[in-house]
Amino acid sequence: MTIHDISIPLTGETPVWPGDPAPTIRLDSSIAAGDVVNVTRMEIATHTGTHLDAPSHFLKYGKAIDAIPLETLVGPCHVADFTALRAGTEITAKDLEEAGIPAGTKRLILKTDNSRRLTKEGCVFFRDYVSLSDSGCEWVVSRGIRLVGIDYLSITPFGHPMSGHLILLKANVAILEGLDLSAVDQGGYDLVCLPLKTIGTDGAPARAILTR
Repeated sequence: MTIHDISIPLTGETPVWPGDPAPTIRLDSSIAAGDVVNVTRMEIATHTGTHLDAPSHFLKYGKAIDAIPLETLVGPCHVADFTALRAGTEITAKDLEEAGIPAGTKRLILKTDNSRRLTKEGCVFFRDYVSLSDSGCEWVVSRGIRLVGIDYLSITPFGHPMSGHLILLKANVAILEGLDLSAVDQGGYDLVCLPLKTIGTDGAPARAILTR
């Protein structure tokens, strides 16, 4: 079995959405400083690095992260390759229709050039990432897909992130963001995505892997 870790490393240099706090990771106790143990303190926002959006992220009365069924987050998925699209492009319903996504797909991961740029540009947040258009979000919902993921910090465009998120979250589609798909080819895999077991939050960092 081949395991692909598609999570972004969490460090003090991990890029964040503009306005979100940068992760803080530091030793509170240090053996080198004379303490008995090493204990690291982490301070991160719920939408840092690889993470899941809960409906409550955009919906006042939406479900929290702990209400997303684990069955949605674990199981067969399809990775669709859109790396040929240029920076700032929105993946449309037409693009998805022509991508050869198998009928009955319940978990869809969108690979774009964002993964390469994340690796190359490091901690710099770029606004012209490839994203999913409103028509693409509607296509996802109409096909009965239960989870959709992408390789940047938002699945929808920087200039208008609200409408697409609302389309997906109102339909209880789980949104997985901040993936690194640079080493993953198009095709079928098994996804395991486990968010931190926080209660009542609008999202949570997650460890995500693909197996084949």
